[in-house]
Amino acid sequence: MRNLSALARRARLPLSLGCVISVIALGLTSPASGAASWRTVLDEQFNGSALSSSWRPTLGTQYPGGPPQFGTGEVEVNTANRANLRVEGGNLVITPVRDSAGQWTSARIETRNVYKPAAGAAMRIEARLAMPNVTGERALGYWPAFWALGAPYRQNPWSWPKVGEFDLMENVNGINKSWATLHCGVAPGGPCNENIGRSNGGVAPSGARFQGNFHQFAFEWDRSRGIGADELRWYNDGVRVNTVAQSDLPAAVWADMTTHAGYFVILNVAIGGAFPAALGGGPTAATASGVPMKVDYVRVSYRGAAAPSPAPSPTPTPTAPPTTPSETQTAVIQAESYASQSHTSTGPAADQGGGRAVTHIANGSWLGYRSVDFGRSAKSQFVARIASGAADGVSGLVEVHLNNLQSPSIGSFAFASTGGWQSWRTVPANIAPTTGRHDVFLRFVSGAPGDLVNLNKFVFSTTANPHL
Repeated sequence: MRNLSALARRARLPLSLGCVISVIALGLTSPASGAASWRTVLDEQFNGSALSSSWRPTLGTQYPGGPPQFGTGEVEVNTANRANLRVEGGNLVITPVRDSAGQWTSARIETRNVYKPAAGAAMRIEARLAMPNVTGERALGYWPAFWALGAPYRQNPWSWPKVGEFDLMENVNGINKSWATLHCGVAPGGPCNENIGRSNGGVAPSGARFQGNFHQFAFEWDRSRGIGADELRWYNDGVRVNTVAQSDLPAAVWADMTTHAGYFVILNVAIGGAFPAALGGGPTAATASGVPMKVDYVRVSYRGAAAPSPAPSPTPTPTAPPTTPSETQTAVIQAESYASQSHTSTGPAADQGGGRAVTHIANGSWLGYRSVDFGRSAKSQFVARIASGAADGVSGLVEVHLNNLQSPSIGSFAFASTGGWQSWRTVPANIAPTTGRHDVFLRFVSGAPGDLVNLNKFVFSTTANPHL
């Protein structure tokens, strides 16, 4: 889909009708799609009532240490709440929802494993899905996608586009077209013309419209054609809609995106960002809330051999190691040590080290802390210990403000239920790099009433793994 793959690509005009007809007329049905020699290694049918262990949700608005809003400007907060993410009726259902305060939530999931064909083999990734059934003004800002990212991104979310990105399906603003794109090299510019990517410019379906109707989207990485002759192919309903050959790219660029461990698969519905902005804008007050993308299945198959599979990648963290504790983080701040507060209480924390916690935090609550010393090394991470027994479907944001509550937030993180009011989790978030001494204010925001979260302690750091 994405990351920094934004405005320039999104501003690119769709193919003319004549070009679309030519693409469809000249496209070839995938020679591999019916081949008996294909061996399926992931066959996700989305049966039951929960995600299988093959998947994990991506929460919040960014990868730890990575660009805010995933580098695209999208405005939603991703949650694992049932209102946004559920499995029912044999489908994965991802639903963007706008609350009474105008904040959008949605969901994004990715495979735990990564996938790659061995030399001399081929790989096919495919899904059958229905884009959100919304068009016109009610669709402004909708951005459903089915795509894959290079594995090194999980450890270094600033490695895009060098590590590679395969966009099997992107759709915006309810336009009856799907974009198929490769991202590679450097941004801006480079051999993949970033931030546009090597795109097909958007192709309409040959049958029923994409919105609300199931269609198949597939991608093949073919390494069986001989040394130096690899080929990447994209298909909509079996019709080829984009092709990139190894010979189309510089050898070093091709190596950067193909010699790592492989690619993890992503499904999500973003709201807003540069792509919707370039093709009509949104979201607006007219944008409909609660229109889902439905996914019938996802498959990954190999013809020949798979590359050796590494263990599932860990949760991404910035790679820069700490130098000394005094340079890498502030003193740990106990939540109950506030100098001022509004609409909170305190209680015991059955957490590491015990102690007390701030409790009964609700929408509009805030905490103020005097003269926090960020030091001379810029701190760019806010890491907190939280617990929440909020009801399913309830989520919120913790915003960080400097010097007063009216100042712009320097960062935030999203939260939802952790499984109980004493079920403690460490949650990192990016903040604008900050030095010196400042009063710090934490504001809690949600569209839901009632208690939201407990806070035990927090720290500002140069890494997402401080001593906490």
